[in-house]
This record gives sequence, structure tokens and C-alpha cells, in this order.
Amino acid sequence: MGRAVLSDDLSVRHEVNSTKNGDPLSGYESLVRLTPEGSYSLDVIVSGVHCAGCIQKIESSLSALPDIEGARLNFSTRRLNIRWRGPAQRGNELVALVNTLGYEVRPFDARAHLEETEEEKSLLICLGVAGFAMGNIMLLSSALWTTDNETMGLVTRDFMHWVSALIAIPAVIFSGRPFFRSAFKALSHGHTNMDVPISVGVILACVMSVFEVLRHAEHVYFDSAVMLLFFLLIGRYLDFRARRHARSAATDLMSTLSGFARVVESGQTRNVPIRDLKEDMVVLVSAGEKFPVDGNVLEGVAEVDTSLVTGETLPRLVPVGGDVYAGTMNLSGPVTLRVAKAAEDSLLSDIVRLMEKAEQGQAHYVRLADRVAKMYTPVVHILAASAFLLWWAVIGIAWQEALMIAVTVLIITCPCALGLAVPVVQVLATSRLMKAHVMVKSGDALERLAKVDTVIFDKTGTLTLGHPKLEKGAAPEDMRLAASLASHSRHPLSQALVEAYEGRLLKFSGVQEHPGEGLLAQYEGKVVKIGSRKWCGPVDAPAAKGPELWLAVEGRAPVLFSFSDLLREDARLTIQNLKDDGLRVVLLSGDRTDVALDIARQAGIGSEDVFAERTPPQKFDILEGYKKQGHKVLMVGDGLNDAPVLAGADVSMAPGTAVDMAQSAADIVFMGQNLGPVCETRRVAAFSQKLVKENFVLAMIYNAIAIPLGFAGMVTPMVAALAMSGSSIVVIANSFRLRGRI
Repeated sequence: MGRAVLSDDLSVRHEVNSTKNGDPLSGYESLVRLTPEGSYSLDVIVSGVHCAGCIQKIESSLSALPDIEGARLNFSTRRLNIRWRGPAQRGNELVALVNTLGYEVRPFDARAHLEETEEEKSLLICLGVAGFAMGNIMLLSSALWTTDNETMGLVTRDFMHWVSALIAIPAVIFSGRPFFRSAFKALSHGHTNMDVPISVGVILACVMSVFEVLRHAEHVYFDSAVMLLFFLLIGRYLDFRARRHARSAATDLMSTLSGFARVVESGQTRNVPIRDLKEDMVVLVSAGEKFPVDGNVLEGVAEVDTSLVTGETLPRLVPVGGDVYAGTMNLSGPVTLRVAKAAEDSLLSDIVRLMEKAEQGQAHYVRLADRVAKMYTPVVHILAASAFLLWWAVIGIAWQEALMIAVTVLIITCPCALGLAVPVVQVLATSRLMKAHVMVKSGDALERLAKVDTVIFDKTGTLTLGHPKLEKGAAPEDMRLAASLASHSRHPLSQALVEAYEGRLLKFSGVQEHPGEGLLAQYEGKVVKIGSRKWCGPVDAPAAKGPELWLAVEGRAPVLFSFSDLLREDARLTIQNLKDDGLRVVLLSGDRTDVALDIARQAGIGSEDVFAERTPPQKFDILEGYKKQGHKVLMVGDGLNDAPVLAGADVSMAPGTAVDMAQSAADIVFMGQNLGPVCETRRVAAFSQKLVKENFVLAMIYNAIAIPLGFAGMVTPMVAALAMSGSSIVVIANSFRLRGRI
């Protein structure tokens, strides 16, 4: 029996026992958790999920069973959660059902990412082998294409064909494994997918090429088979990387909750794992440490870096009784706080849950290629079978000849052009954007970006540069005095003041820092202060629009230093270009309303499209509101507090200066100080989608002409293979239009 321990959602679960009788599909009842609602819950990892169709198949099959309360599969983490009412032992039955659908199931384990490393390694090796084979076979093929038979001679041509075969066949067997395995699993469980006609087409192209070599024929098509595998493997690897980035976003954020906190008991402190902290415990947090949980300040006045919650760089003063949140930084002296929520219920955990919820929403996006594949695959098989039956059973020719016609139909309808329609455009678009210093991480990000009608910008670090700049200075001597004293503080405004001063700093001793107020020191027998208006006052002057510091020297009037967070140089032009393209532009910020409205005015965003003073959950709710209205949303943000909305948007972008978490959650990352790449990427995405649709149309036109000819027996397998290659070349040539001017 497993012993009961506390799970992440405060429900009872049991540790995993050994599987019974060595059956890999038994023992899952030991993973079952009893939820507070009285139902049972089971989490497992499902392998072999490659598209939205897989998700729909698994979820609908489980949901159709009686007493199932819910079945949700996260595409990024491949974590399947099933909830039901009834006996806990039903877990084995549910896992067996998923297995019969053609998917491998294993217990959910935080260490499962190690297996992902092996999967990535395998894909890269397959891609490398296919690329090596394609390059060498193309060298041989180019010689065959450019030399006539009389000049080359039969012996030389056959020799080059055999060399191509010796390179292609092992490469196809090795590099085609991801597609062959997927096709075999689908067929063995009575299903079909896009990998089935791809596998059949590649295998038949190789088999027919070997047959042609044995007949000393003029043409073989090993190059077509290997080239198709190479480009398809690129697409498969890009999809893998996209899932891995999305998984790492939530994993990295949860790592903040690891480690220990110092709990105060009877005047003594002891280290306690953060995950074991309970409500009403008292925790000590020193300067420079992150708050481990949500809580209320008991002693001390804290200056807190709240960028996790608000996204703003300026710290917030939290007095006794004020609230602090897990993951925010204590910038001042030691603080004791009472735990308000356990670690798994903190705001940080809420952000993680929002990200996972967002990823599940994106996982149900059905790509154009998947929709085409769903219709195309059964049609191909029906046509080939119909051709065989027509010529053999109705017309009455020999079954061998009828089979050859069926093979011709399969070859001529090989989804080479369809299979290349997306990955070739994807590779060219990614390459073009890479030259513009834009990195596309998600395989279908450009397809989603092309459909966007609303763009939401974060303020600090996205529309603006993200760090304060001195806007109004003072006399040289005041500047030197202020910068010298400010150098003793880690406050962002103090650091900005020091950066703005280029001379030598004075030396102070006995500097005192008062959290939330400022610094105090003695200089030449006079008291010198730098800090807030109240700290250096009284000051009879209107408040500055942006952040401000005051310098007060005993016996003199206070001196103002005002700061601003500068708008990116091309922000206004970028927003105007987006509006000219018919997009709605929205500003979403955690900063004060007056500051957000001022930045929006400078950037050309209307006040009706400004949302300020919003926390991460509130930002996520606003995003969901736009999506429920039918809008397709692009989110551009850079902060940790933006991670949920970046993950939840239809597509997301982050600048290269963004925190790691934001870059992990985003689909696209752009470098540099300008916002121009946002427009460039969207236009490339729109043109890419146009090319993909054109490629599908070209492939369909080819099939509309070729299929009747093949069905009528008017095309030999050799001509069919040549036509198949020709359709692929047309699709590739059309895709190369992306390299021109958009």
C-alpha cells in the first residue's frame, strides 16, 4: 500500500506502487487522488500527441464514458488529467482506453523532461541523416539530369542509381522512423493520420525506384523521398521545440517555490521547506531575498520590487500590515511576515495555473495542415482501393496489372506537395525573420499571427525602454552631491542618477537608509538627504509627471531630479502601422493610470484602449474577454507578470530584453531597441499564410489533373513519380517568393 501524502492541490493521493504482475497498464489506481469535491483525479503523461486532432480524440473518447467529470490534455506538457466519480480502481481502465487509441501512457513524473532530451536528440540525428543523404543524392541526381543517356552510358547511369539507392534506403529506414512508427500505431489501432500517406508515399517511391533500377530504367526518385523526409523532420523538430519552450515556462516559474524559508518560533529561527509553510507561520526575510509566500508584514518597513505583480521597475513601500507576494523581492532591511496562504495557493502558483490553462487553450488550435490532412488521408486510400477493384473486379484485367494501377494512384497522390506546403514556407519565413533578429520558437506561431486583429502591448519594457532616465538634472555641484549619496542605494532611481553622472563621486561615511523615504548623511558638517518629496520637504512645488527624487542640504531649498521611462524610438510609428493594417492596439499595464495614459498619448493609443493598475490575474481576464468576443489577440510583453497573458494569447511576442520567463512563454522573441520587428513579423506571417494556401491550391490542382489520369491507367508508375516530384518543385518554387519583397 502507498502512504498518503499531501498533493499539489491539497487532495489526498497515494505514492506510486510497483505495477502489478509486470503489466505496464496496471497500478495506475495508486496514482489516483481524492479531490475535495469527492471525485477522483488521475494525472498521466501521454506520448505520441502531435496535433489538435489527437487531443480531441483522447478527450472526446474519455468524456463519452459514464461518470467522467472531465478530461483535459495539455499539449505542451502532454499531461492528461481525468476526473470521475466511481471506484478509484477505474484508473487502469481509463489508461487502457487511451492506450487502445494508439498512444503510450506513463505516470506523471516531474523528471520526465529527461526523456524529452532523448527525443530531441533522436529527432536531430534523424534530421542530420536525412540532410546528409539528400545533399549527396542531389549531387548524383543533378549529374543524371544534366547529361543525356548517350553521353553517360547505361553502365555509368546504373552505377549512379545504385549509389543513390545505397544512400537513400538506409537513410529512409532510419530517418523515417518518427513517421513510420506513428503510421503503424495509427493503423494498428484502426485509425489513420497524415503520417500514413506520407509513409506509404515514401516507401512506394523507394520500392518503385529499386524496381526501376533493376529494369535499367532512365529515372529513379530516391531524391524525392529523402527530400520530403528532410523537410518534414524540420517541421516536426520545430513543433517539439515549441512544446519544450512552453513546458519550461511553467517549470521555471515553479522553481521559485523551491528551497527553504526561515520560520520564527519562540524567538528562534529554523529552516523549513517553502512547500511546507502553513497559514499563520511567521517568516523572516532579509534584504535582497525573495518573499517565499504571500503574507502580511508584522515588523519592519519593506521596499519591495513588485515587478512580478505589476511589471513596474520602481519599488513599492509596504508598511506594517501591508501585503507582500511570493516571488517579489525585499530591497530594504529585514522583515517578518505572517503567512497568509500556503505556497500552492500563492499568487505565484496562480500565475503558473493561469499559464497551464492558457497553454491548454492554445493546444486546441487546429492548424490548416491538420484540417487538410483529416480530409486528404482517407480520400487517398479510398481512391487507390477503388482503382484496384475497378480494374480487377469490373474491367477484368489481371490483378498484377490492377495492383500496378493502384500503386500508380498512390504514388501520384503522394502528399509530397501537401507535406511540403507548410514546412518549406516555415523554414524560409523563419530564416528571413532570423536575419531581422526575430526568433520564431513555435511551429504554428506565424499561422496564428496571420489571423490577429488585436494587439495588446505591455507598457514598461515593451512600449518603453524599461528603466528610468534622468530627465531634469541640477547644477554640477548638486549633481555630484546627489549622485554620490545615491550610490549607496539599490533603488532604481538612485541607480539612474548615478548612471547619469559622469564625474568622480564623493565619499560618504555613516550613510543611513530609511526604507520608503531616502538616504541621510553628513557632509561638511551639514545634513544631506536624498529621497522622496516628504523626506526632503517641505516642498512647495507641483508633482512631476513621472518619478522624482529630491536633494536637501541643510540650510538650502530642496533640489528636484525628475525621471521618465522613455518611449521606444519607433513606438508611435509601429502603432500607427499596425492601425493602418486594420488592427486594434491596446495598452495593458500594472502601472498607475495617469502614467499609463501619458505613455498611451505619446504612443498614439486612445484612452478607451488603456487598462492600468492590473494584476496578472486581472490582465488574464481582460485577455480572455477579448478572446470571448471573437478577437484574435497578439500579446507583446516583457515581464514575469506578463507570462500568463503571453501564454494565453493566440500568439505572443517578447523583446530580447525580457526576463527569461517571458521569453519562455512567448512564441516569438525580437532583438534590439525598436518595435519595428512586430510589424515586420506580422507582415511576414500574413504573406507566409498566403503562400501556404497557394501551395495547397497548387497541390490540389495537381491532384485534380493527375488523379483521373492515374485512375484511368493512362500513367505509368515512373511518370507518376516524376509528376509527384514536379508538384513538389512547384510548391517549393512558389514558397521561395517569400525571399522577395513583401
